[in-house]
Amino acid sequence: MKILIAGSGKLGETLARQLSLEKHEITLVDMDPSVLELSVNRYDVMAVQGNCAAMDVLQEAGVENANLLIAVTGSDEANLLCCTTAHWINPKLHTIARIRNPEYNEQAYLMRDAFAISMTVNPDQQAAIEIERLLKYPGFLRRDTFAKGRMEIVELRLEEGSKLCNLPLSSLNSVTKCKVLVCAVLRDGNAITPSGNFVLEEGDRLFVTAPTDTLSVLLKNLGAITHRVSRVMIVGGGKIGYYLADALQKSHIDVQLVERNEEKCTALASLLPGINVIHGDASEQALLESEGLASSSALVALTGLDELNMVIALYGKRANIPQVITKVSRLEDTSVIDSLSLGSVINPGNLCCNTIVRYVRAMQNQVGAAITVHSIADGKAEASEFLIDENTPHCGEPLKSLKLRDNVLIVGINRGNKTEIPNGDSVFHAGDTVVVVSGGNSVIGHFSDIFA
Repeated sequence: MKILIAGSGKLGETLARQLSLEKHEITLVDMDPSVLELSVNRYDVMAVQGNCAAMDVLQEAGVENANLLIAVTGSDEANLLCCTTAHWINPKLHTIARIRNPEYNEQAYLMRDAFAISMTVNPDQQAAIEIERLLKYPGFLRRDTFAKGRMEIVELRLEEGSKLCNLPLSSLNSVTKCKVLVCAVLRDGNAITPSGNFVLEEGDRLFVTAPTDTLSVLLKNLGAITHRVSRVMIVGGGKIGYYLADALQKSHIDVQLVERNEEKCTALASLLPGINVIHGDASEQALLESEGLASSSALVALTGLDELNMVIALYGKRANIPQVITKVSRLEDTSVIDSLSLGSVINPGNLCCNTIVRYVRAMQNQVGAAITVHSIADGKAEASEFLIDENTPHCGEPLKSLKLRDNVLIVGINRGNKTEIPNGDSVFHAGDTVVVVSGGNSVIGHFSDIFA
C-alpha cells in the first residue's frame, strides 16, 4: 500500500521502520530536512519537506494516490487539519491522527466524520493504561492481552535465586503447578524460540503464555510479588503522568506525583484535587526520600528524559521498591537497557505502533487479518491473534501434523469462554481465535502465512 506519514518524530520513525519492513511504499512529510535525511538513510522510504497540513505539500507527497495517511506531528491541531485536507483531496483515503491533548479526546471522537478521521490514537493514554495494568500484577514486567482479556503473554525476568534458574523447560509446569507455555526467551539481546530441552538461566527474560485466571497462581507458585499496590510515586507530570494519576485515583490508590515545573504542578493540582502533587527535582535523592519513597509500593519514572528515568529507576531498585516502571522513548540499543535493572520498561511509541500496524494489516487483508497484534521481546518477535473461519486451511487437523514456517509457534487456542495452551493433539475450528508468535523477520499478515 501507499502510506503517507506526516511527522518524523519518535513515533513517525518507528512507524516508518515497521511499515517499510512490511514492504509498504512509505513517504514521510516533515518540516525538518535533517530529520527526513536520517530516516531516508536508515529506511526504504521517500521524503517530502514541508507543512503536512498544506494542500500543495500533500499533493507533492502523492496524497491523491495514497491508501492511508498517518498524522503524528507534535501538534494535535496540525494532525486534525492534515487529515481533513488530505481527505478532501482524496475522499477514498483512510486517515489516522494522533491526538494527545485530553481536552480533545471526546471531541475528536464525536467529530471524527467532520474531521474525516478513520481512527485516533493516543500513545500517552495507551501507556497509562498499560502501566495501570502492570500495577495490578506487580510480578510481571509486561502484559499483552488476547481473546478479549481471557489470555495473556506476560514477561518475567529470572532474578538470582528464582525457582526457574537452571531449569529445563520440560520441567516448567512441575514447578509452576499450572499449565503455561514459554513462547520466547530474550538472552544477551537475542530472541530464542525455546524447545523442551532449553535450560533457563539467571537474567533471562521469559515471555509466558497463560490464561488470565492462571496468572495469580503462576506468581504465587514462583514466590513473586502478589500484594496489591497501595501507594504509588509518579515522577513526571506530563500527559502520561496525568492519565495514570487520574486512573489510580479512581481505583482508590494513594498517589504522589513529583514534577519540577511549577506551572505544571499548579495545573495538575487543579485537575487532580485528590492527588498529592509535589513541586521538586526528582533527580535529587533527598527529595524522593523526604517524600516517603521507601514506603511506596511502586515507583513510576515518566519524565521527558530517558536518561533521568533510568537513573530514578535504578535508585528505586537500590531502595528495594517492590515495583519499578520506567518510560523509555527510544529503544534503539535494547542490549544496554536489558543490562540495567529498570523493572518494567514502557515505550509509548511501540504501543501506539502496534495499534496502527493492526489497522494497516486489516486494510490490506480485509478478511483474515490479525484482530490483535503485540510486539514482544524488544521488537524481535510478534504475537498476533487471528479469527478462524470455514475457509481457514487445516481446520480440525492436529497441530503435530502441520508444517509451520521457521520461527512460528501457535501458543493459544480460544474457543468460546475456554482458553487452551495447545499441545500436539490440539486442533482449531471455525469460530476459534488462535494466537501465533513469530520471530525474526517473519511478518504474519494473514493466518495462512504461518504455514510452510
